[in-house]
Amino acid sequence: MELWPRAILHVDMDAFYASVEQRDNPELRGKPIIVGGSPRSRGVVAAASYEVRPYGVRSAMPTSKALRLCPHAIIVKPRIHHYAAVSAQIFAIFAKVTPLVQSISLDEAFLDVTGCQRLHGDPVTIAKRIRASIKAETGLTGSVGVATCRFMAKIASDMDKPDGLTVIPADEMLDRLAPLPVSRIWGVGPVTNRRLAAMGISTIGELRQWPVEALVQELGKAGRDLYELANGRDDSPAVSEEEEKSISHENTFAVDISGLATLETTLRDQADRVSTRLRRAGLRGKVVFLKLRYDDFSTVTRRKTLDGITDLSESIFRVARELLRGKTDAGRRPVRLIGVGMAGLTESGTQMSLFKEESVDTDKLSRLERVTDGIRAKLGKEAIQRASIRFQEEE
Repeated sequence: MELWPRAILHVDMDAFYASVEQRDNPELRGKPIIVGGSPRSRGVVAAASYEVRPYGVRSAMPTSKALRLCPHAIIVKPRIHHYAAVSAQIFAIFAKVTPLVQSISLDEAFLDVTGCQRLHGDPVTIAKRIRASIKAETGLTGSVGVATCRFMAKIASDMDKPDGLTVIPADEMLDRLAPLPVSRIWGVGPVTNRRLAAMGISTIGELRQWPVEALVQELGKAGRDLYELANGRDDSPAVSEEEEKSISHENTFAVDISGLATLETTLRDQADRVSTRLRRAGLRGKVVFLKLRYDDFSTVTRRKTLDGITDLSESIFRVARELLRGKTDAGRRPVRLIGVGMAGLTESGTQMSLFKEESVDTDKLSRLERVTDGIRAKLGKEAIQRASIRFQEEE
């Protein structure tokens, strides 16, 4: 058996919510199913069965539009708690293989199986065993991508859906990536896609032909990130939340939030709380992560590794806001939960600065935040509040 130096699986369940409904109700099998809210109450599609997808119906689409595309589709009300229970069965299967399971949502996860190959076999054997176990224990199918990094594993899992298994060894990565549209790269949304198109770049292979310096000049730091991914280079870890030491704070809204302003105000308060807890523990962090749960209960986590470490509220907030604006659908999809946190924690190191271009004195800002900590500790956390947070509460 030839061991892979690094082996990552991406498991993506096939039309998960809809497949669960079809499994549980034989009358729905083979029929176009939309799991989602009522079109009369501005509901959205949480999941679309494969039978309805040829009509153009997709997740996150307004249910009213989905019914215009496929009038004979059957609307099924979501049963989130039931899907969560089925998801727990699936993740229990993952846990039998490796402790390094990074949950992306109820139906999607990355698994790092590098260290368990001698016990369970090569990555392809492991992937086959996981698919078979899922089908035997739940009656559902999932598609699996096998590669040497998270980015390529994610690409692979989408290549042969449903019920597919795609393996992309390191020596095949560049050839498999080349013909794919640049929109398949993480971080390439509609705006970046248009900017790349204006540069004459439509495929990943074309992007790879550009000098990295030219991409950075056109796109800033994102240009370097895109260049690295286009060349199949992604060393980001698949780490479980339990294994990753972190300090975080999150809020669930009573009413789903669509406006960015409210979300950003909440983020600022959360950044304050996280930074205070970091300083109390004598810690600083290197990774800022943002967690969002949309109105259909799908959950995403976005993260950014900093050049240094920090415990400053302003640093945490600015990076979290950048992730919110550039890496999520916030502002376009209602949000029911938002959270921010710091990982990669350490007790030593020099405070980083995000504000050099604005001539902000990082040491002075750090002293100010520590003074604020002391006042809140003595008089309560309401003793000092940011104007933006106070204003929102009074509206």
